[in-house]
Amino acid sequence: MANGESSHLWSPLQQRKVNNSMKFMNIKNSFKALTFAAYAVAVCSAFINTASAQSVEQLQQLRERTQQSQSGAATPSVSPLSISTQRTLPGASTSANTMGQFSTQPRNGVNLPGEPTIDTVFPAQAPMENPPFAANLFIGGFESERSSGLNDNYLIAPGDKISIWLWGAVNFSDVVTVDNQGNIFIPNIGPIRIANTPAGSVNQTVTGKIRQVYTNDVNVYVNLLTSTPVSLYVSGPVLRPGQYAGLASDSVLYYLKRAGGIDFQRGSFRQIDIVRNGKVVASADLYAFFRSGKLPEISFKDGDTILVHPIGNTIVVETGARNSFTFEFLNEELNGGVVNYFARPGEFASHASVSGIRYNKQFARYVSVEEFASLKLSAGDTVEYIADHEPQIYRINVAGAFAGASQVMVDKGARLIDVLDHIEADTTLSDTQNIYLLRESVAVKQKEVIEEGLQRLERSMYTAPISSTGEGAIRAQEAQLVADFITRARQVDPQGRVVVSENGEIANILLEPNDTIVIPEVTDLIHVGGEVLLPQSVVFNPDATTEDYVAWAGGFTERAEDERILIVRKNGNVTFTSVNDSFLSSNDSKLEPGDQIIVLPAIDTKILQAVKDITQIVYQIAIAANVATD
Repeated sequence: MANGESSHLWSPLQQRKVNNSMKFMNIKNSFKALTFAAYAVAVCSAFINTASAQSVEQLQQLRERTQQSQSGAATPSVSPLSISTQRTLPGASTSANTMGQFSTQPRNGVNLPGEPTIDTVFPAQAPMENPPFAANLFIGGFESERSSGLNDNYLIAPGDKISIWLWGAVNFSDVVTVDNQGNIFIPNIGPIRIANTPAGSVNQTVTGKIRQVYTNDVNVYVNLLTSTPVSLYVSGPVLRPGQYAGLASDSVLYYLKRAGGIDFQRGSFRQIDIVRNGKVVASADLYAFFRSGKLPEISFKDGDTILVHPIGNTIVVETGARNSFTFEFLNEELNGGVVNYFARPGEFASHASVSGIRYNKQFARYVSVEEFASLKLSAGDTVEYIADHEPQIYRINVAGAFAGASQVMVDKGARLIDVLDHIEADTTLSDTQNIYLLRESVAVKQKEVIEEGLQRLERSMYTAPISSTGEGAIRAQEAQLVADFITRARQVDPQGRVVVSENGEIANILLEPNDTIVIPEVTDLIHVGGEVLLPQSVVFNPDATTEDYVAWAGGFTERAEDERILIVRKNGNVTFTSVNDSFLSSNDSKLEPGDQIIVLPAIDTKILQAVKDITQIVYQIAIAANVATD
């Protein structure tokens, strides 16, 4: 206690009054002051043992106040209130407080012999594609994370522990228990009713009653230590219904989680009642908590029951929404507007598809999102949100030798020449005479053609007749080789190249969404690949032949087919030649800088039976992806 405060409590006028009236009790009061000091230290020790219900800061403050009271009591004086040596009222306990600490796993998860388990009662089910909305409320172990603090709105109940401190003209400290009548008792004050008083107002209530008796020079501190431990029941469609211990201030969520959470298949997230003495005293809607954080403000009592009702009307939102879950709705909520509110359709969702049963007949509707908001729904309906907009503006990509943006947004119906007018290119570095397109739809079609050929090859391989055991062994070897080829061939991704230029003329074709316009770079190289020893790029020589470029690339490999060499022009055109062909002799068929030479693999007709199919597929892959697959 500060010095100023001490001098206020023991003013000279007050000291003279006490000394004049009770001088004969100085020795007795000195002895009692010493007794009080010793007892105050003991009380501090007892309160330290109850630290589970108080913060360290609060205990330190109370300890300091006790020490200050001791220093004031050392002066020979008489207290207006005679404090007995029995500091704890009947029914109070000074033992260590363990209330509020409960095992979250009964018997540490060990089941008794023959005791049913969740696995036996609820057999394993397939994962739900659209789980219940708000089901993640019961994920995690938050039931083991208990708060030591108390809600100011908590209502005092019988059994609660209240810490009371008086200092100044009156010195008193004790932990009292709220009796069954809702009262606490303080010597020389009498009973004070505090049942159903909010925890945040208990200090004001008790202080007001004390000041009716002691009007001056008395400081009062009142604090709720712990809420009442209770035992209540959780029933209905939960995983582990039964009786659970907790505190009166614990939430509905805490007890539901202790019970394993709500059974997704059977339990309601919307209709949860708290029943007391056969009457519903509060109800919980977990959707309200999930959306706006609302839970019923209730102080539980012994014997209360949390009753989860069976699941109500359900609507499944499959796709196209931010919340694609199974929703539970009340009867008055079965309309598209409520579904939109909870499901939150994606920004680009334009329509809603509804399917279900009406009057024992199939029911289906396809309406806009706006029309869906006023559509009446029925339990069991399934909803899909769909982005069904016909694109009026789409993206065109630009690749190769260009300047500026790599993407252009065009209106529906745009053509190639119109877009080229808006693409910047350096004429000295860009080969604008050999422009070509890469189109996704063409790549898909090329993939389909190759896959059809591979499937046909598989059928011919596995259905070929065998006339002898020796032939069977040969066919098995052939089948393995073919299977390896098919595996590699299916890993190839076609480019989807579209030839749009010929002899400097560019076709003004209609563009598709996500087309890529490729403007080749001006180059002086010829690219040589496939079945050559050293695939590389060689400087263009106008006098060189195909054989010359192959020789500069290290020559043919053992598996090369020199009679079937693929020439891929810079504009995407494809032609075949051989080392003995005269196609390079004519001026209109000469190699040009930027062309690509691909030497294809030879197919051994002595080993394989399906030579025709394999050869065809190899050519298709080479043209579609500019690679050689053997």
